[in-house]
Amino acid sequence: MRKYYTRACNFYYGKFSKDLVKKKQTLPLCGNQSISFDKIEIYKREGKNISSRIIKIKEIKKLNINLRKKVLKDIKKIIARRNYFNEPTIMGILNMTPDSFSDGGKFNSNNSALKRISSMTHSGANIIDVGGESTRPGSKTVNPLIEWKRIEKVIKRFKKDYPKILLSVDTRKSYVMDKALKFKTDIINDVSGFLYDPLSLSKVKNKNVWKVIHHMQGTPNTMQVKPRYQNVLLDIYDFFDDQIKIKKNSKKFTKKIILDPGIGFGKNLKHNLMLISKISLFHSLGFPVLIGTSRKRFIKEISGKFDTEERLGGTLSSVLFSLLNGVQIFRVHNVEEIKQGILVLNRLLEK
Repeated sequence: MRKYYTRACNFYYGKFSKDLVKKKQTLPLCGNQSISFDKIEIYKREGKNISSRIIKIKEIKKLNINLRKKVLKDIKKIIARRNYFNEPTIMGILNMTPDSFSDGGKFNSNNSALKRISSMTHSGANIIDVGGESTRPGSKTVNPLIEWKRIEKVIKRFKKDYPKILLSVDTRKSYVMDKALKFKTDIINDVSGFLYDPLSLSKVKNKNVWKVIHHMQGTPNTMQVKPRYQNVLLDIYDFFDDQIKIKKNSKKFTKKIILDPGIGFGKNLKHNLMLISKISLFHSLGFPVLIGTSRKRFIKEISGKFDTEERLGGTLSSVLFSLLNGVQIFRVHNVEEIKQGILVLNRLLEK
């Protein structure tokens, strides 16, 4: 079977980009005229054979009719606005767990968690992602009753204190989803892509909430045991494409989807670098893209002896690179520093 994929590339930024869009020399990326493109990379997958070529947008008309239809359909999705997430959006991480890989035990009391939420919202977080189960490599599954007990008081109080901030609940469990949705939760962030718990899809499919379809190979306990792909970029694209098609029977589900390729979740360094460097491919699915690179192991693997505890430099560089490729949502620990980096980059691009 032959399959084609379309990735926007060769980007322009800021005022220059807006001028090019007005002159119809480039197309806006995800409806944002501050980032535009005039070339695409077309991947062809036929069995185990994968190839790609880069062409100018003006050359699309020269493609054979079937491929041209496919590419034009993809471009329509690539240039469409992303509704709520039109500007860079920061998702602040709140792990109310004793064993998360970076900050386990720091915010697992209600008082410390509430202080952390206050700090992140004042620092520029648009979303707070609350989790009661660690999904670090090698972590064990937590009983859903224990998981809900860890986050219950914070979830119940959140919207009273922060009505304009989006509340995201990071869970794989239908029990926790059901409980959280009773308290105006805006996003369900399931690292299994709603595949771990057979009841999870039924809890969210008819709810007017955002659903993060996250990719993970295996489980948190097994995902880093020799992860393998034929082509990590196209394999994960196909995973997203399949999941979107499966869930299309619910219009409410597909109206509010966010895609997360799952950096570090069943991927080695080579896989992670491929996903980040070519992440603009996922725009052709037509949904907002979320990326979580904060403090991940791949930063240590690249920086070697220059690794640091918070890996802020590596996190910031990966966030800014992703922003330049049109990613809309960034899941991070260091909210204030990431917000600062985004503001400075955007100002520089406008000159």
